[in-house]
Amino acid sequence: MTGTVYTETTIYSPPEAFIADAPYQLAIIEVAAKKRVTGRILGEAVKIGDPVVLAETRDGIPYFRKA
Repeated sequence: MTGTVYTETTIYSPPEAFIADAPYQLAIIEVAAKKRVTGRILGEAVKIGDPVVLAETRDGIPYFRKA
């Protein structure tokens, strides 16, 4: 699955279950016309408009990386 970053944010104060991962980036990815998916970003940080590709899914959470 490929898409484009619609918006993004970096989490510095996560819920207790994700403290070990902080800071980490979340993004809303537009994958099709008007269809959007929220996922985590792996590797290099992304910004609005960047193309991304689905890298993997862990526990039902999609992880994207810059294309």
